[in-house]
Amino acid sequence: MLEKHSENEVHVDKVEQGPASSIAFGLERIGLIAVRAPILSCIILLVLIVGAVFGIHRIKIDDSLSQLFRSDSREFHQYEEVTKKFPAEEFDVLVVVEGKNLLARNNLEKLRDFVTDLQLVEGTRGLVSLFSARQAPAPGKLPAALFPPELPEGADYDKFIETVKNNEIIRGKLLSEDGTLALIVLSLDPEVVASSKLTKTVGDIRALMKEDLSDTGLNVQLSGVPVMQLEIRNAVERDGLTYNILGILAGCIIAIIFFRKVSFMVAAAFPPMIAILLALGALGWANFNLNMFLNVMTPLIMVISFSDSMQLTFAARDRLIAGQDKFTAFKNAVLVVGPACVLTHGTAGISFIALQFSNSDLIRKFGEAGLAATIIALVAVLSLVPVFGVLLVRNEKTFAVKFQSADAGVQALRNFCYWIAVRMVGRPGLFSLIAVLFVGGLGVIYANLEPRYRLADQVPDKRQAVAASNRLDAKLTGANPVNVLIQFPKGESLYSPETLQTIADVHATVEKAAGVGNVWSVETLRRWLAEKAGSADVATLKEYVSVIPEHLVRRFIDAEQDAVVVAGRVPDKDSSQLLPIVDKLDAELDAVRKKHPGYEVAVTGLAAIAARNSASMIEKLNRGLTVEFALVAIFIGLAFRSWVVMFACILPGIFPVVMSGTVLWAMGEGLQFASVVALTVSFGLGLSATIHFLNRLRLESKPGVGSALAVERATVLVGPALILTTVVLACGLVVTVFSDLPSLRLFGWLSAFSMVMALVADLFILRPTAMWLINLHAKLQGTDKPAI
Repeated sequence: MLEKHSENEVHVDKVEQGPASSIAFGLERIGLIAVRAPILSCIILLVLIVGAVFGIHRIKIDDSLSQLFRSDSREFHQYEEVTKKFPAEEFDVLVVVEGKNLLARNNLEKLRDFVTDLQLVEGTRGLVSLFSARQAPAPGKLPAALFPPELPEGADYDKFIETVKNNEIIRGKLLSEDGTLALIVLSLDPEVVASSKLTKTVGDIRALMKEDLSDTGLNVQLSGVPVMQLEIRNAVERDGLTYNILGILAGCIIAIIFFRKVSFMVAAAFPPMIAILLALGALGWANFNLNMFLNVMTPLIMVISFSDSMQLTFAARDRLIAGQDKFTAFKNAVLVVGPACVLTHGTAGISFIALQFSNSDLIRKFGEAGLAATIIALVAVLSLVPVFGVLLVRNEKTFAVKFQSADAGVQALRNFCYWIAVRMVGRPGLFSLIAVLFVGGLGVIYANLEPRYRLADQVPDKRQAVAASNRLDAKLTGANPVNVLIQFPKGESLYSPETLQTIADVHATVEKAAGVGNVWSVETLRRWLAEKAGSADVATLKEYVSVIPEHLVRRFIDAEQDAVVVAGRVPDKDSSQLLPIVDKLDAELDAVRKKHPGYEVAVTGLAAIAARNSASMIEKLNRGLTVEFALVAIFIGLAFRSWVVMFACILPGIFPVVMSGTVLWAMGEGLQFASVVALTVSFGLGLSATIHFLNRLRLESKPGVGSALAVERATVLVGPALILTTVVLACGLVVTVFSDLPSLRLFGWLSAFSMVMALVADLFILRPTAMWLINLHAKLQGTDKPAI
C-alpha cells in the first residue's frame, strides 16, 4: 500500500498540465500575478492592511431588535410609523423588583427613594412606577398622589397596602396581583439609547440598584429594549474578539502540527487571516453594520479561505517533496488546485446570492457581505499562498530529502483514505442505492421541520434582560408589547364622542383577547375617572391629561392628537404560539372597523411583526435552499462540462443539510433564522471537499486508467488535506458556542456539524456515486473516454 501511494505522489508531475480547458475558465491564473513580484506584492498588501484597519474602525453595531424584520413591507412601515409617533417602548428601561417582602414598610420606603434617585440619572426623560398613581380627583382640584409623603404605620399601613394592591391603574400593570413584583418603567433620551452613552446610563442605574436596595433582600433586574440592545452590542463586540483569537489559534496550531514547518504554517494560515482583515475592512468602508449575523463573518471567511489555502499549500508541499523548486511547485499548485478553489468560492457565492430572496433586509445584507467577503478571500488566498511560499520556503532540496522518508502523519491519513476508497469502489451500485435511500429518508424528516422564532433568541440569555422578561411573563402577563394603532379620519378630534367610543371598543376587544394582558390606553383613564371621580365628561378627561407629564401622554396619544394606541403585552412565546393570538385579535377588531368606518385600526408592535413575518420568512429561506441545490449542481456540472459531475454532487451536497435537519428534529428544535442561514451557507461551503475531489478525479481520469484506480488515486491525493481542513473549519465555527447569543451558538455548532457531515458525504457517498455514474456513462457511450 505504501508503494502505491508513492507512485501516486510521483504521478502528480505527469498530470500537471491536465485537460486543456480549465473548469474555472482561467480565473485561477489571478494567483500567478502577485508571485511575479513578491516583494512589491507584500508592499501593496501592507498598504491594503492599513486601509483595512481604518475600515474596521468604521464598522458600527446594529443592535436593533427589529433588524430581522426590516423590509419594504406595509406591516414593517406601519410598525416604524408607530415607533416614531409613540417612541416610548424603544427607549424604556424596565426595572423589575421582586421579593416576598416587597410591600413591607421599610422596603417600600427604600424603593421610593430608589425611584426618586432614578429620575436624576443622566439621560432620563421620566419614569412610571406604582408611586406615579394618584387618588381620584376632588371636584375642581388636582388629583393627589396615592402614596402620601409619610407612610402610615401599623393597622393603617396594612389597610393602605390593600388600597394600593387594588388600585386599578397599577394593579396587574405596575404591581403584580400578589404584591411581590413591581415594574418601574424608565424612559431614556433617544440620543442616549443610540449612542455609547447608553453604557454609562445603564451602569448608573445598576449602581443605584446596588446602593439603594442591596440590604432589602429584593431581587432587582433590568430589561427593556435599551438594555437588550446594550447586551447585544456587548455580546457582538466580545464575541468578535473571541472568534478572531480562537479561530486563528485553531488554524495556526493545526497547520504547524500538520506541516511541521513555520514557513508552511504561514503560507497556509496567514492568507485566511489577512482575508478576514481585508474583508472586514472593506465592509467597514462600504458602511456595513455589524449585527448578530455579520458577527459570524470572521469564522465564515476562515471557513471559505482556509480550505483552499490548505489545499494549495498541501499541493505545493507534495511537489517540493517530489523535487520541484519552490517557484515551479507553487505555480503548478495554483494551476492544478486553483481551478477548484475558484469553483468552491463560486458555490459559496451562490449560497450568499440565495439569501437575496429573503424579505429581511438584515439577511440580504448578510448575503451581500458574504458575497463580497468570498471574492476578497478568493483573491487573497490565490495570491498570498504562492507569495508567502516563495518568500519563506528555504532549502527545498534538504526539505525534499527529509520528508520523502519522514512523513508518517500524512502517510497515515493517505492509508486511511485509500482504505475507504477501495471499499467504496468495490460495490458502487449497492452503496449508491443505500445513499439514495438514506438521504431520501432524512429528507422526509427534514421536510417536517416547522419554523420557530422567539424574540429572546436575539438577546444574550446569560444576562439579566431575558431573566427579567421571564419574570414579567410570569407575573404581569408579559414584557413584549402588542399595540393597536388607531388613526382618526379628517375632521375627528381626540375628544370627539366617536373617537372616544372607538378607543373604548378597541380597548374592550384587546382586553378580552386571549393571551393579551396589561392593557393601557386613554380608555383606562376614562374608566378610572368614571369610577373614582364619578365623572366621565370630556372636560375632566382633558384636565387630567393636561396635568400628566408629557412623556407619559406620548405613550398613548401622539403629538398631533390624530392617533392613539391601545397597548397590550404578551409573553415571549414561539411565533407559532403568538401568531394565532395576533390573528384572532385582528379578526375580532373587524367588528370595530365596521362599526366605526373611517378609523384605521391596525395590530402592530414588535411581537406582532415577529409572529406574522418570521414563519413566512423562514419558509421562503428554506425554499431558497431547495432552489440552491439545483442551481449549484447545474453550476458545477457546467464548469466541469459533465452531466456525471452534475448528478454526482447532488447527494453529497444534500446530505449535510438533511442530516443537520434530522439532528434539529431529534432535539425537538425547528427551523430558526440562524439554522436556515447556517444550512444555506454550509451547503455551499461543504461542497468544497466535493469540488476538490472531482477536480482531482478529472485530472486522474485518462484513457486506459480504470475508473476504480482513478477514484483511489484522487482520494489518496486530496483526502488528507480534506480531512485536516474539515477539522480546522469545524474548530473555527464551533468557537461560537462561547457566545451569549442563542442564535449565534445555534449557527456555530450547526455549521460545524454540517461541515463534518460534508466530509462524511464526500468519503462515503460521493466516491461510490461518482464511480457508478462513470461506469454508467461508459456503458451508454460504449467507450472508455473519461466521463469527467
